[in-house]
Amino acid sequence: MTMTTVMTGNGPRAFFASGLDAEPTSFDSIPLVDFSAMTGTDASARAAVGEAVRKACTEVGFFYAAGHGVPEKVIAETFAAAHAFFDLPADRKNAVSVEKSDAMRGYTPLLGENTDPANKGDLHEGFDLALDLDESDPDVQAGVFGYAPNQWPEGLPGFREALLAYHAETRAFGERIFQAFALALELPEDFFAARITKPMAHMRVLHYPSQDGAIDERQIGIGAHSDYECFTMLYTDDVPALQVLNPAGKWIMAPPVPGAFIVNVGDLMARWTNDYFRSTMHRAINSSGRRRYSIPFFFGVNSREMIEVLPSCQSPQNPPRYAPIEAGEYIRSRFDDTYAHRKDDAS
Repeated sequence: MTMTTVMTGNGPRAFFASGLDAEPTSFDSIPLVDFSAMTGTDASARAAVGEAVRKACTEVGFFYAAGHGVPEKVIAETFAAAHAFFDLPADRKNAVSVEKSDAMRGYTPLLGENTDPANKGDLHEGFDLALDLDESDPDVQAGVFGYAPNQWPEGLPGFREALLAYHAETRAFGERIFQAFALALELPEDFFAARITKPMAHMRVLHYPSQDGAIDERQIGIGAHSDYECFTMLYTDDVPALQVLNPAGKWIMAPPVPGAFIVNVGDLMARWTNDYFRSTMHRAINSSGRRRYSIPFFFGVNSREMIEVLPSCQSPQNPPRYAPIEAGEYIRSRFDDTYAHRKDDAS
C-alpha cells in the first residue's frame, strides 16, 4: 500500500492512499469526555476532566464531548436556519458572498474552498460568521485580521438570531474546553482566559450534497486536512460522513454521537504544545443519498496573541519545533492557501 502526503500549515502529513473507503469501526478508540464537572466547584472532578482531555489529545487528537451545556433548542434552531439559508436561490446566497469580506464572513459556494491543495475543490457550501463586531470597533478600524462585521442575508427571519445564539452558547462551552486544556497541560486553570477575551471564534454552517455513483477522489465533500485554530467543536446531523486518520495512517469513520460535540485539536494548539497535542487529519465524504448539514466552530485565541511553544512543552532534549507567530497572521495564511478567491487576490 502506497503513502500519499497532504501539506498542512505545520508541514506535510502522510497517510495510506487507500481510496475513499474508511473502516466502519464503532470508534471505541475515540473517547467520550463528560464536561459536566467543568461548571462545578469540585476541583478534583475538574482535574479528572483535564486528565481525560490530555489522554485524548495526546493519543487520538479527537474526542466526543458530552455535558456541554449547549441547549438542544439552540442547536435545533440553528440547523433549521441552515436548511432555510441553503434552500435559497443562488443569487440570494451570493448577495452575501465571502469574497466581500477579508475576514471570511459570508457565503461560500460549492467548490469555492479547497482544503487539500492536490484536490479540485470541496463539494460543500457554507456560511461563515464570527464575533459580530461594529465598524466602529477599534480592531476593525485598525484592520486587525479576524475582526469585522458579519454579513447577514436579507429576508430570512430568525437566521441571524439563531446563529448568534448558537455562537454565544458554543463559545461559552469552548471556554470550558480551554480550562480543561490548561489542566491537561498542568497550567493554571485560567491560563488561557486572558488570551481569549476577543477570540477568533469562527463558526460555519455547512451543507454537503450527497455524492452518488462513482466519486472522483480529488473532489469530495471536504478534502483531507487539519484544522487551523486551537480546537474545533463540531455538531452534525445524523448523516455519517466524517473520517479521521488514525495513528496507523488509515481512515476510520467518526459517526455522530447524539447529544455530543466532536472536538479535535487544531494546528495552533499543536504549535503551542510542540506537538504534544497533535492536530489530526480528517475529511468528509457524503455518499449517504441524503443532504448533510454540520456546524463546525473553530475556537482560537485573540488575533494578536503570540503563539510560541509553551515552556512546559519544551526542553533541551525536545527543543521548539515552531517559530513564534501571531495567531491572526497564521490563520490568514491558511485561509489564503484554501480559498480560490484569496489565491486570485494574492496573484
